[in-house]
Amino acid sequence: MILFNYITAAILLVLGMYIICTQKNLIKIVLGMGIVDYGVNLLIVSIGYNDGGSAPIYSFPDLINGAVHHFVDPIPQALTLTSIVIGACVDAMALSLVIMIFRKYHSINSDDVRRLRG
Repeated sequence: MILFNYITAAILLVLGMYIICTQKNLIKIVLGMGIVDYGVNLLIVSIGYNDGGSAPIYSFPDLINGAVHHFVDPIPQALTLTSIVIGACVDAMALSLVIMIFRKYHSINSDDVRRLRG
């Protein structure tokens, strides 16, 4: 099952990079950035997965019996939560820049905006 997560993360990363590299529409490029972000988040969560693991709530009998290695690592989950928030902010900022570009150049095609200076 974990192999499926890795394959899906790789597909999302490749698909997002393909969209970013081949599309001329700025909104589609921003959507490609979001897809790459989702692929990275899935990869981080999949790396932290422990088969048969439980929530990282330690109790005294678990520490005595040595069952500490059966917990899921909470650090990748915390990093992913932070990454989701940052990704949403980056997407909002990128879309606001697309709106500003459209107001100035009346186009969201990247070829039409190539005349930018500075």
